[in-house]
Formats: sequence, structure tokens, C-alpha cells
Amino acid sequence: MKQVIVVNEALQLPRGKLAAQVAHAAVAALLWAEEDELNRWLDEGMPKIVLRVGSEAELLEIHAKAKAKDLPTDLIRDAGRTVVEAGTLTCVGIGPADDEAINSVTGHLSLLR
Repeated sequence: MKQVIVVNEALQLPRGKLAAQVAHAAVAALLWAEEDELNRWLDEGMPKIVLRVGSEAELLEIHAKAKAKDLPTDLIRDAGRTVVEAGTLTCVGIGPADDEAINSVTGHLSLLR
């Protein structure tokens, strides 16, 4: 079990803004999880991985693949109060779900560094 947050690196968000967007994605995606999967993930220590893509188009593609596999997922659009315009896609949260299911969607992506 794990959760993955995929960040749109093209935005080059400041660290604080990036942290807030990743937190939004983590919470939003877990709200779509089935209760038994959520509880299993909690019992396993809530493992999370943050990955990156280079464009909004890639972010949308990852989200579509996760939805097609019926994974808990949510896109995060910024409110536009600070760094980026309202509606800007910053990241997508996927899971919690089985590692294999998430890897089938995000396994080719690189870690955010």
C-alpha cells in the first residue's frame, strides 16, 4: 500500500507552496479511498512517494490513467491567491492503493528532488 503525489515541475513552485499543494493532493486523494484500503494504509504507516512530471498535459494523462484503473485520485487546482493563476493544475494525488496498481500508472516517473 502506498500513496503517490505527482507534481507539475514545469511550475517551479517555491518550496512552501509546493509542500502545501502536495498536502492538498494527499488529503484529496485519500478521501476517495475505500475504507478498508484507507485503514490498511494507515496501519502500514501511510507510505507516500512524491514524483514529478514536466507539464500539465502529463499530469492530466496520469490522472486519467489512475481514474481508468479506478484508483482513488484527485487533481489539485490552485486557488490563485499567491504564486500561480487560479485554476492552475499543480499536482495529482493517487491512492492509497496497492503498490502494483499505482506502479502501473506512475512506475515510469522520477522522484521529485
